[in-house]
Amino acid sequence: MSKDVLITDNWMDSVAFDDKGLVNVVAQDHLTKRVLMVAWMNREALEITAATRMATYFSRSRGKLWHKGEESGNQQKVHEIRLDCDGDVIILMVEQIGGVACHTGRESCFYYALEGDTPRWVAKDPVLKDPAQMYKKTT
Repeated sequence: MSKDVLITDNWMDSVAFDDKGLVNVVAQDHLTKRVLMVAWMNREALEITAATRMATYFSRSRGKLWHKGEESGNQQKVHEIRLDCDGDVIILMVEQIGGVACHTGRESCFYYALEGDTPRWVAKDPVLKDPAQMYKKTT
C-alpha cells in the first residue's frame, strides 16, 4: 500500500539522513529532466533550500554549507523538492541559472559516455563557460 501523504509532526522527520547527518540529492532540470549533478545536504541545507527556493548543499570536502553559485554565479532556482519512497534521496527540480551546473563549465556533471569495443569514457558535452572565469580567486 502506498502512502499519498506522509504525516509527521515535522516534514523533516520523513527524511532519512545517514549516520553523518546527510542525504543524497539529485539536481534535475525542471523542463528537460536532465540530471545536472548529485550532491549532499544536511538538515540545515535542506531547511534553507526549502525556505529560499535556491539550492544549498553541504560540502563534505569543505565541511560546510555551499550555496550553489556562490562563487561561480551558476545558481539553481528550485521549482520542486521530491523525496523518494525510502526517504533517503531527494530530487530538486531546478532552473539552472546561467545554464552551467558543473564546475568544469558544462551543463551537467554527467558529460562522460562509455564508448567503444574497448570501453573508454569520452566527454560528450561542450564546455559552455571557462572554469577559470567562474572561479576567479579574489584577494
